[in-house]
Amino acid sequence: AAQKADFSGDSTAATINHSLTLLQRLQELLQNGNGSDSVLRVRSAASDEPKVFHTHQLLLSLQSEVFESLLRNQSVVTLYEPPETAALFDKFIRYLYCGGVSILLHQAIPMHQLASKYRVWGLQRGVAEYMRTHLASESSQGHVVGWYHYAVRVGDVALQESCLQFLAWNLSAVLGSAEWGSVSVELLLLLLERSDLVLHSELELYTAVEGWLSRRQPEAPVAERVLRAIRYPMIAPSQLFWLQAQSAVLARHRAAVQDLLFQAFQFHAASPLHFAKYFDVNCSMFLPRNYLAPSWGSQWVITNPARDDRSTSFQTQLGPSSHDAGKRVTWNALFSPRWLPVSLRPVYSDTVAGAIQPVRIEDGRPRLVITPAMSSPDFAGVSFQKTVLVGVRQQGRVLVKHAYSFHQSSDEAADFLAHADLQKRTSEYLIDNSLHLHIIIKPVYHSLIKVKK
Repeated sequence: AAQKADFSGDSTAATINHSLTLLQRLQELLQNGNGSDSVLRVRSAASDEPKVFHTHQLLLSLQSEVFESLLRNQSVVTLYEPPETAALFDKFIRYLYCGGVSILLHQAIPMHQLASKYRVWGLQRGVAEYMRTHLASESSQGHVVGWYHYAVRVGDVALQESCLQFLAWNLSAVLGSAEWGSVSVELLLLLLERSDLVLHSELELYTAVEGWLSRRQPEAPVAERVLRAIRYPMIAPSQLFWLQAQSAVLARHRAAVQDLLFQAFQFHAASPLHFAKYFDVNCSMFLPRNYLAPSWGSQWVITNPARDDRSTSFQTQLGPSSHDAGKRVTWNALFSPRWLPVSLRPVYSDTVAGAIQPVRIEDGRPRLVITPAMSSPDFAGVSFQKTVLVGVRQQGRVLVKHAYSFHQSSDEAADFLAHADLQKRTSEYLIDNSLHLHIIIKPVYHSLIKVKK
């Protein structure tokens, strides 16, 4: 207590920090091997000669309980590593001495493997976070699919979910890349189950799945499960006829999906109300995904979004059924960068006549309201699920950063851009000081009477 009082009362107190010098000394200690009391010999199938590291037991043991155990009764330890982890072992050891390491995309998995094997938990968490924040980084062969499969192997649920979400929201980019062929059966089926896939159309998805099946040649039961996950009612009849005539994969497995194709043609031939009397339309087969084709929504680029309120109008098809193909719904969208909830709106004060409570700009929040500009008897039996995609530029590519889904009974999403700072030109939600939105309207049919069994 006396020391604390003496320190706090001394106006000349200062902090002397030579931590960078200490880190430099530790790095030199590793490079020169001065005072080394242990040796690590790292052997790999890629080389006849082992990598030799003259190390210090205390520093290794402080970071890794595995090294603490290995070096307890011996000073020379031989380690066997696969070529990809052996190539990074010098970086790994340097981290144990200096607490920092720089890695590239292709080095993330082997570095995570080293951290996990030797139980260096801080490094393991750091690499996992690096992977979650670099999903959008551009690489020649792609990396998100490989990271997902690795996350499954090691049981990293958070990384699995991050990879799945990125793949779902940016599926069109993945479909045209080299990594699409490396998608596992399990991952493909997980993706096909999702209604939040962002892609141009269901036909684009079928074409990509057909290519995957042609390359992978899975067993018939697997191929049939994959083909039955396609939402054929979301494909126009003319395109379905073309697929039946031209698709070799569909011809090979026609018997497995014949009932779905027949049901899709029935869906397009009848009115949705009549169709719903005999079939359950409250299932995923009749639920649209997030399609980017113009008939499902509209892009909206808002320049200087922090400036003032904006509005726009656009049209979409009434529904995916061909019976509704010629019917259009007009929508109005209103964007407000600083909308204030009722609790924060200015009110007159009782203490000073006429005075108004001050309101700060930062008290408001972005708001997006989407409403139909019309009503029609055709709306009976259909509700509209609205989804808004927010695009960002990452590593030179425009990708989906977030997707906001409105409740079917609501005209807005309560959490829209809740964490975005649109006041800053450098905001990660902006591209060249513009907010890039894509509004998608997904018509959802409902059964009006009990489905006949």
